[in-house]
Amino acid sequence: MDKVIRLESVAQFNFERGQKTLHPLVSVLDQSKSKAIHASRNISELYIIFLKDLKCEELRYGRSHYDYEDGTLLFIAPGQVFGFDENGKTIQPSGWVLLFHPDLIRGTHLGKHIQDYGFFSYDANEALHLSDNERQLVLECFSKIRYELEHAIDKHSKTLIASNIELFFNYCVRFYDRQFITRDNIHKDVLSQFESLLDEFFQSDKPGTIGFPTVAYCAGQFNLSAKYFGDLVKKETGKSAQEYIQDRVIDLAKEKVLDISKSISGVAFELGFKYPQHFTRLFKQQVGLSPIEYRSLN
Repeated sequence: MDKVIRLESVAQFNFERGQKTLHPLVSVLDQSKSKAIHASRNISELYIIFLKDLKCEELRYGRSHYDYEDGTLLFIAPGQVFGFDENGKTIQPSGWVLLFHPDLIRGTHLGKHIQDYGFFSYDANEALHLSDNERQLVLECFSKIRYELEHAIDKHSKTLIASNIELFFNYCVRFYDRQFITRDNIHKDVLSQFESLLDEFFQSDKPGTIGFPTVAYCAGQFNLSAKYFGDLVKKETGKSAQEYIQDRVIDLAKEKVLDISKSISGVAFELGFKYPQHFTRLFKQQVGLSPIEYRSLN
């Protein structure tokens, strides 16, 4: 197995590429000015956003491989693994990269809301593909951050840099919304398959063997990350993926509860609940009646 190198600082990233460190906690690099790097895999302690302009060597991101297309953004958060499989080759970086240490945004508005940007949990095959105009906006954001880095550090630097990074992220939220729309046919097909998946799941013995279907389990059936899948379902249905699953379960539960040959505990186990009380609690939350009350009124 390839050795995984810990990427701990902005200076470490810059040094490997032969570029100057203008600020200890943040950097924007034009990768065409970087020197070739040795292929390696890294576990990041930084936030890193790659903008690729051209086809490049195949990047390994987590357990996935990804060949970048023109104008693609890939987001990496602390704790995630990325890089290239080691095979003795050197790689010439291309495109642009924005990276920053979590300490940069600590105490800022962005620091308090960084978890709201779900695209850091997306897989490589869910990267953001930019139009020419969107790419230009991204480069303008990078340019503003770079301007602050070339300015002498003062009491305004942290606020202005963090604000420009946040502006960039907010544009990315808009761009992802556009990507969901432009891939609407693909996403509707996933939703249709999601419904079929749930039907097949509850018609099988899986509830008894693996339990209640989780969002992660369903997402995995479509080779999507749980976060991307959840966002997709939310945008298409207005409900979270968890709510969507629960609604389908309650529809099935209503039918099963009316079968007086089955105990409430038996129904709960049939639907994948480990504990009957969890089933009873969810049923009452969704229906307004306990399973026994619902049975007695029908």
